[in-house]
Order: sequence, then C-alpha cells, then structure tokens
Amino acid sequence: MMQTKANGISINYRIDDGAGPWLVLSNSLATDLSMWDAQARELSGAFRVLRYDQRGHGKTDAPAGRYTFDILMADALALMDALGIGKAHFCGLSMGGATALGMAEQHPDRIERAIVADSGCASTPQSAQQWEERIAAAQQGGMEPLVEPTVTRWFPPDVVAKNPPYLDRVRAMIRATPVNGFIGCAAALADHDFRSGVAATRPPVLFLAGEKDAGGAVAAAMRGLHQALPGSRYVELPGAGHISNLDDPAGFTRALRDFIAA
Repeated sequence: MMQTKANGISINYRIDDGAGPWLVLSNSLATDLSMWDAQARELSGAFRVLRYDQRGHGKTDAPAGRYTFDILMADALALMDALGIGKAHFCGLSMGGATALGMAEQHPDRIERAIVADSGCASTPQSAQQWEERIAAAQQGGMEPLVEPTVTRWFPPDVVAKNPPYLDRVRAMIRATPVNGFIGCAAALADHDFRSGVAATRPPVLFLAGEKDAGGAVAAAMRGLHQALPGSRYVELPGAGHISNLDDPAGFTRALRDFIAA
C-alpha cells in the first residue's frame, strides 16, 4: 500500500507489478481496493496493475460534502499523472464502472480500453431518491444499518443463503467505509449520466454484467449501452450478482483478459 497527494487529497493505492501495460482497477461504493485481490493476483503477470481506493473509501481521504463524477475522474487522472501513467486500460465496477465509462467518454486520450462492470451508468429519478434515502440513513445511524440491506441487494439470494466467506469480507468493507465517503459518493451516484454520450465513445469498451444483478435489471441496462455503442463488447456472467468479480472471479478475469487481448 502506498499513498500520494493528488487532486488535493491523499489517495491510497497499490501496484501489483508485471511487465505489461498498465491496468487500473476502480472500486465500487462501500468497498476498497482489496475487492480486486483475485484479479490482481491473476493479471499482475501480464499487466502493471494499479488498484486505488476511490475518494472517501479505504485509506483514501474522505472530505465532507457531496462528490461528483467529475471529481472522481479528476482523482483518477491526478493519480495517473502522479505515477507517470500516460495511458492505461481502465476497469471499474458499479461506481467504478461509471468512472470507467466517464473516463472513456471524456478523457479518451488517457484510456486504451475500458471495462465497465455492473453499472447502468446513469441515475434515474427513482434511483436518485433511493440514494438520498441511503444518505439520510448513513447520516442518522452510520454504516452498520446499511450492511445487511446492501449485501442482500448486491448478491443473489442463493449466494446470501450459502454465505460464502467473501460475504464477510464485503460486510467488513461496508462497515469500514467512512460515512463522509459513503455520503459523498452516493451523491455522485444520485446525479450522473454517461448513458446519453455513450454512442460517441472512442476507446474500445467491454460491458460486463452479472446475470442476476438487481434481478437482471442492470444486465438489461448494460445490454442497452452495448447496443448503443457500435463495436463494443458485452459479456454476461451466469448466476453472478452486482459484485460480479466476487461471485465469479474466474469468469470476470477471463472476460477482461480476452477483451484486452482482442
């Protein structure tokens, strides 16, 4: 683990150093860079893997206030600048997936290929209201009341019933998320739209979805993104939920590797 000052905050990151091109991994809301352990382990031989904690998460600073995706993207760019990375493959999941598509749309000169996982990449009036309700819950009771509802929402019922060890790792990450960071990033998720500009995205994009994410609603939204972007690729992971890289780490890593190799 290392830290650097970038975009006005201290950003926590880790490099799993291979000999190939740079691959940046961007975490979801209420997790940290350890969510990518399996991918970093498998891919660090072929890539220089940079994982970082998004603003307000893990060991990265968590300033008070409502964040935007412009801020989250500026953090990623400033970290890449600080490490001398001109261009990289960029993979993100959920909040990180929206970050990845936003980077590909708005900063195409910095992105080789983008992997957008488990994110519809746009808020709706209904989702905005849900995020505001979660913000209020965190303000009133901290992160603990959000732990089990989040796990139930993220993972398919059969996975929750089996309760594999990685679910406790996820519970610990949710609990450890700074309230400021959760509120800030939830505000960004309540007000973003990378869907409307997707058709003009220049770098190659892989849309990667868990089949059972939100009962299939996220996969359907991501198929729509794929259909709107000529030349993009879409992969669906059978049986996986919202945090698809944990439900199916081998399938997720294979899809990522095959897309970059293409």
